[in-house]
Amino acid sequence: MAVFSTVRFRVKPGRDQEFLDAHKTVAGDWPGLIHANMIKTGDRSYCLVAEWPDMDALVEARPNMIATLDSFRDT
Repeated sequence: MAVFSTVRFRVKPGRDQEFLDAHKTVAGDWPGLIHANMIKTGDRSYCLVAEWPDMDALVEARPNMIATLDSFRDT
């Protein structure tokens, strides 16, 4: 059964493009990912919704997802 993960983000002023660029390669960087949508929910705020084939795939990809977070944490 497919599972979904959602993450909310608040980006520092003037860093939106840097933040979005960090997410351009997640399809290749997160093994098992079926699809991801980055949604702008307001001024400097975003929500990422990702679809996975099952919970095991999501758990397996967590180290890669954390690495992506670490790459823009200061934005």
